[in-house]
Amino acid sequence: MSATEGPLPQRVFQRLDDHEFRSGEVLAAELRVTRAAVWKAVEQLRELGVALDAQTNKGYRLAPGVSALDAERIAARLSAAVRARIEALQVEWTLESTNTRLLDSLPPKAGHAAALLAEHQTGGRGRRGRSWIAPPGGAICLSVAWQYPDLPADLSALSLIVGLAAAEALAELGVEHVRLKWPNDLVTADGKLGGILIEMRAEAGGPVHLVIGLGINVVLDEAARAAVGATGNVADDLQAHRDPVPDRNAVVAALLGRLVPALEDFPRRGLTPHLARWDERDALRDHEVRVENLGEVTRGMARGIDAHGALLVETPTGVQRFISGEVSVRAET
Repeated sequence: MSATEGPLPQRVFQRLDDHEFRSGEVLAAELRVTRAAVWKAVEQLRELGVALDAQTNKGYRLAPGVSALDAERIAARLSAAVRARIEALQVEWTLESTNTRLLDSLPPKAGHAAALLAEHQTGGRGRRGRSWIAPPGGAICLSVAWQYPDLPADLSALSLIVGLAAAEALAELGVEHVRLKWPNDLVTADGKLGGILIEMRAEAGGPVHLVIGLGINVVLDEAARAAVGATGNVADDLQAHRDPVPDRNAVVAALLGRLVPALEDFPRRGLTPHLARWDERDALRDHEVRVENLGEVTRGMARGIDAHGALLVETPTGVQRFISGEVSVRAET
């Protein structure tokens, strides 16, 4: 999108992406608006949670680590094989939800992906209807649509493969020690780094339209951390593990580079080829856990996952198997 398109806050945000200070006067001239309009746009960016540096006589710039997403810059980082599999790659300034938009759209043709990103979501959501807090420039809100001709076996295991693809993509960029909390969280020793939400639409005996939502915290300020804390989670971000912070376009390209082949491969091979690598990143194994599922609570020791992606929990009455549920690592009394 060019600098003459889109809402003014987006255009200001994109102008500041080179991390050089720009005065309100310079921004006004570049964008052909008044200085008052620039000031209002800057205030709107701050209200959305964009981290900005402001200095008297210098102007504004994006804070270190904050960057703008650009579809062309993402595509340029993809291999030719992955680019050929992506039917559409789009970045929006604001949406209710990237997952919702793709679910409401026609699916891509079989064997191809449609990728959608948003800088800001008004109704971003995680698993079990929780909100997903993501300040523009400081997080990645990515959804990928995919179509299978019929329902793959062990579809519930797909979130584990997506998590593994994401963790390995981050490792490519120097973000090490990312672990996976069954069934859909990326975590570190310091908190939750990201989450996965998979939704689908399907007819009996017909094709399956899947949308994989992936959120990653890149740079969170104290206000964003406090907002996440209010939801009951402790947030972590890429900034805490990599200096300098990887450009978000590079992160998205790495994610797509791992995710697209994994989606293509899943119906043929399932989870089995990935089990050993998943076990290496398992954040629950050999920890005492509490599993809430269908209103019932089970306490025991996590013993990894099986070949179908189910969580195995050792209890006094034997090993129980869960294909869904809410898990906390520390058992509650």
